[in-house]
Amino acid sequence: MTESSAFKLTYATMFNPPEELHSRFEDALKQRKAHLGEEHAMIIDGKEVKTSEKFEDRSPVDTGIVLGVFQKGDAETAAQAISSAKKAFPAWSHTPWEKRVELLRKAAALMDERIYDIGAVMAMEVGKNRMEALGDAAETTDLIRYACDQVEAHKGFVSEMGHDPLVGFTADNTSVLRPYGVWLVISPFNFPSALTGGPAGAALAAGNTVVLKPASDTPWTVRLMAECLRDAGLPAGVFNYVTGGGSTLGQALIEHPDVAGVTFTGSYAVGMKLYRDFAAGKWVRPAILELGGKNPVIVTRHADLETAVTGIIRSAFGLQGQKCSAASRIFIEEPVYDTLVPRLVETANKLTIGDPTERAITLGPVINKNSYNDYQNFIEDLKHSGKILTGGKILTDGALGKGYFCAPTLVENLPYSHKLWKHEMFLPISTIGKVKNLEEALGYANDVSYGLTAGIYGNDAEIATFFDRIEAGVNYANRPQGATTGAWPGFQPFGGWKGSGSSGKNAGGLYYVQLYMHEQIRTHIRKA
Repeated sequence: MTESSAFKLTYATMFNPPEELHSRFEDALKQRKAHLGEEHAMIIDGKEVKTSEKFEDRSPVDTGIVLGVFQKGDAETAAQAISSAKKAFPAWSHTPWEKRVELLRKAAALMDERIYDIGAVMAMEVGKNRMEALGDAAETTDLIRYACDQVEAHKGFVSEMGHDPLVGFTADNTSVLRPYGVWLVISPFNFPSALTGGPAGAALAAGNTVVLKPASDTPWTVRLMAECLRDAGLPAGVFNYVTGGGSTLGQALIEHPDVAGVTFTGSYAVGMKLYRDFAAGKWVRPAILELGGKNPVIVTRHADLETAVTGIIRSAFGLQGQKCSAASRIFIEEPVYDTLVPRLVETANKLTIGDPTERAITLGPVINKNSYNDYQNFIEDLKHSGKILTGGKILTDGALGKGYFCAPTLVENLPYSHKLWKHEMFLPISTIGKVKNLEEALGYANDVSYGLTAGIYGNDAEIATFFDRIEAGVNYANRPQGATTGAWPGFQPFGGWKGSGSSGKNAGGLYYVQLYMHEQIRTHIRKA
């Protein structure tokens, strides 16, 4: 991450970086700002491809700033990209796994070299503060390397099985995991690098070819990541980068019969529609979906409250609450409720809000006008249904009026029957509820369609009960670095249960890259 320090950037270590990180980020930001408004092509079959229709990528920090001009792909674009990937698949799938891994590690090394460029663009494009943006870029390389490590550790997933006890014959049985074909990766705006590069890296390491489609709000970040794949020497067509709308280009990609598998990260509603549309093909195809969360934090009477405050605020309001792992529901036992709530409010009020590229800023804007409007509509409901403790307003003073800035909001006295206890708002809004005991808290925590992340602050016995009973894929106890956020490949593999995920296996973990392959058994009988 840095040349003069052993500092390793992760979401858990990002709170005390070396000075070099800031100076290099600012240099990269200055260089990138000198190229605002330029046009960027798609990459299909190794070639730069442009379309007749374009769209502008504008910054949520200041909507008057055009970051870049991108191509508005359509059904013809989808067919072209998929055809390219299909043509490249036979050679790539038969490339020795050692060579695939070598090229992907080279791509990851290029991403490391360009991490400040990627982070600077992400801060402007997404609205992430500089540490969150650099963390996203760093996570990307670790996800790619972890997939490579798994393929290497299992020697390409070729395993000898048992020998049939046949008299007069020798029976060899071999299990081989083989790639599916063309893999589609549709990534979200909030983690445009990690949630493109992570699935793409796993798919490519497994031997698939890929088509990358970023969210329309974040095409530039993904373009930079795609350039690293290209510059690392991946053959033409092995990866393809296309841009355009979800209802046009995205739908055409999903409906194309030559797509063998898909990874999608986004909302539950969009993901479930994709899942049903993808099932309309001639046979069942793998769909790896990560569909958000409504993540609970439980604070018991035995908790260290200072630790709880730090972890809750970081997870509730990091990236303006626009994380599928955000701490959006806070359940506090009665004996500590009146002590903890004022501390949460006090800490939330100290958060700095503004241009996220600036060093002192913690929170930037929400991603776009739709989210900005959703925030205002939710706040209007919460004003009448509960009690807003802090926040509850858009921020329009001075330069903030040029972007989509919303105050971090905590709400109490919201009836547990209210829909916003269960609806994922994806905004800097968290609801606080009082509970009698851990049993009641667990009941509320699990009473949602989601099951992505969860956190607890309490003693060892309470933590053991929590881990046993909570219905979520990623769970934290007594964590000041984040109550529900901050997973890292190889440490906290990331994935959800119930409506939060489809595969039951977590990204950046022991069983993820195998999702991008199907098993073939080879039996060879010889006479003894």
